[in-house]
Amino acid sequence: MSATEQAAPGREIVVSRVIDAPRELVFKAFTEVRHLSRWWGPDGFSTTTRAFEFRVGGEWDFVMHGPDGTDYSEWICWTEITPPERIALRHGESRDDPNAFESVLTFAPDGAATRIEMRTVFPTKELRDEAAEKYHAIEGGQQTLGNLAAYVAEIIQKGANS
Repeated sequence: MSATEQAAPGREIVVSRVIDAPRELVFKAFTEVRHLSRWWGPDGFSTTTRAFEFRVGGEWDFVMHGPDGTDYSEWICWTEITPPERIALRHGESRDDPNAFESVLTFAPDGAATRIEMRTVFPTKELRDEAAEKYHAIEGGQQTLGNLAAYVAEIIQKGANS
């Protein structure tokens, strides 16, 4: 059991993946809007950014377009940034969303690859369960990291890692 799970019993979802790329490149793909818009979200989703300012206290205001045509307003505020190791954020539908949740992303070297972990803590166990059961947050998180891995592999293949 993790320290976060001990602090937030039953309110946490953790998704991780090893991505075959250097940590700096994976971190860059996660922190520059020109990259984020290419891979963010579960399979079949696309993203339109309305505002993006990557700094502590900065915000990412965006719309996720579902494969069924449904649009989802999303909002992220960056609360901690430690390149290329860690990002903490608050994520909801809008700035005043009472159901917004906290996530910590860590980027750790794993040989020549990078282990990325997304640790999310919801305000209540009920909101965590709703995210997992109704919105398939665990599968969606795994698909999102899979999309990141595929995108980073594409960058490496093209030789354009900047």
